[in-house]
Amino acid sequence: MKRSRFSEEQKVRILQELRAGKSRKEICAEHNVSPQTISLWKSKYGDMDVNEARKLKALEEENARMKRIIADQAMQIDILKEVNSKKW
Repeated sequence: MKRSRFSEEQKVRILQELRAGKSRKEICAEHNVSPQTISLWKSKYGDMDVNEARKLKALEEENARMKRIIADQAMQIDILKEVNSKKW
């Protein structure tokens, strides 16, 4: 997965500039991002502040870790079922 140039904190701060009254065109030129990118960030982060963005990132990382654990356990269960179903 491609790593973003901007951290979550930077994205939230850019969106705060937009809410503060700066025009989208100025923000795009200043930070070298497209208007579509700002729209995507706005849909994801909305009216979050920096602390909320950090919490969101931590929760997403924990969720990904839990999904990996569950996938490993499911694979182990399938292997054990396959071994137990064979006649010796």
